Amino acid sequence: MAAERKKNREELLQAREKELDKIVAATSRKARPVKGEDNIGVRVGKFIDIEENSFSDQINHQSKFDAETVLDGLYIIISTSLYQETLCATDTVKADKNLSQVEQAFRSYKTVDLKVRPIYHYTPERVKAHIFLCLLSYYYVEWHMREILALILFDEDDWEAAAARKESVVSPAKKTEKAKNKSNKKRTSDNLPVHSFQTLLDDLATIVKNTISTTIGSKSFVFEKINQPTAIQQRAIDLLGISMICTQ
Repeated sequence: MAAERKKNREELLQAREKELDKIVAATSRKARPVKGEDNIGVRVGKFIDIEENSFSDQINHQSKFDAETVLDGLYIIISTSLYQETLCATDTVKADKNLSQVEQAFRSYKTVDLKVRPIYHYTPERVKAHIFLCLLSYYYVEWHMREILALILFDEDDWEAAAARKESVVSPAKKTEKAKNKSNKKRTSDNLPVHSFQTLLDDLATIVKNTISTTIGSKSFVFEKINQPTAIQQRAIDLLGISMICTQ
């Protein structure tokens, strides 16, 4: 990992210097040179040391970059209050890397899927209770649903194989061949269309209970009927273990 980080840093620095060299050349060329702080600043974006009619760029290898190099190959976790038997070092790193899922969860239950906003609670106890219920909703509604429905989603559904493909706990996740096939073909292994979680929810929302009234002879009848699910809807229903029976 240390060698990989060093290689990535050097490649990024070389690419950065190459692009900045073009801007330096543009400010010093004879034909139509780039002049003015504003014009040069637009070219550079985030800049250092811009003068009226020139631009120069130097990287201080003795400060920030050297400090970062010291940490190459290391993955630092500040601390955890859990015992080794509860959360070992590897699992601690995994938990830290999965913090992005917490951010995704907040976004999901506030705006995307559960849509619990706005919140009209003001006392600390009620705010805490509301957030706790929202997290429970996310955990039981979305997290478990995504895990159960992974076979028909673009999500990875062979977690053991995916974990085995990783070189280390901090290396980037690699898709399994099964997940790649789903992504490329847009079809499941049993030739059903693959959904994202949001599009599958939209598709399932088209299953409705209709109230039907009819007259036979002199008698009128009213009954309820659920529309026939499509193949992919039925697959989702089967995976979730949902019973679709009309009750009067």
